[in-house]
Amino acid sequence: MKRIAFTLMLLFYCISAFAAKVDTVQIPSAAMNKTYKAAIAFPNAYAKSKASFPVLYLLHGGYGHFDDWLSKTPDKSLVKNLADQYNIIIVMPEGEIFSYYVDSPVDPGSKFETYIIREVIPFIDSKYRTVNDKKGRLITGLSMGGYGSLYLSTRHPDLFAAAGSMSGALDPNMTTWKLPPDRFEMLTKMLDKIWGPMTPDTYLQYSVVNMADQIRRNGLPLVINIGVDDFLLEPNRELHRRLVYNHTPHDYSEQPGGHTWEFWQNALPGHLLFFSKVLKANGTYVL
Repeated sequence: MKRIAFTLMLLFYCISAFAAKVDTVQIPSAAMNKTYKAAIAFPNAYAKSKASFPVLYLLHGGYGHFDDWLSKTPDKSLVKNLADQYNIIIVMPEGEIFSYYVDSPVDPGSKFETYIIREVIPFIDSKYRTVNDKKGRLITGLSMGGYGSLYLSTRHPDLFAAAGSMSGALDPNMTTWKLPPDRFEMLTKMLDKIWGPMTPDTYLQYSVVNMADQIRRNGLPLVINIGVDDFLLEPNRELHRRLVYNHTPHDYSEQPGGHTWEFWQNALPGHLLFFSKVLKANGTYVL
């Protein structure tokens, strides 16, 4: 019995010793005069070689924080295992509970586009062995993070090789969302804090759905998925329709499920598989 217990302890130690490493770092923002935390999952191969590794920026959703992808998935090892499986660094930056990863036109203290693009990415590339080039840099996220991923990659196509969205809140025009009246009112107040009172011009300027032609011109590989029971289904379908209409290649799918961590846990491995093919085509996949 003691030998079995010892064997199990040794096995646990070996698994722990060779699992992906996760660090929490402080990344300052001069734009917002604050410092935010970010979680970083390193593949086991990072410590064993001197190679430069591609980076995936994985964005959290509304009402969340940087560590959501580590603490809220049913499988708490999901991100760490994927970092190991695909030999990729996964960076999970802070986006606050309702920033939408934009530079707010009404709140000078909320400049998360500047933070991610001008502060987080340079910080990561300066501190770690990364593929410091768009060919090795990817971005995806869930809900608000799905919006942020497509918004940022569309506005900065020079920085990313590919982008994705899971259950993305792709259109600030909430009349397309399937919401009960009380939740509609609450979210309207939250959105007003970012963009000010919503107008037709605001919808057009900040809607990812309205960026379909720019997405076509950029030519970035995209992977987008949504649950058939998700309240954000219609704006995702509308973006898909527009991308089909303007002949933009993209990977779009609908699966069973709603706006849940179970859905996002099942979706993320598919995004990594999609991104791995892009990295291989770019010659930046680490074997």
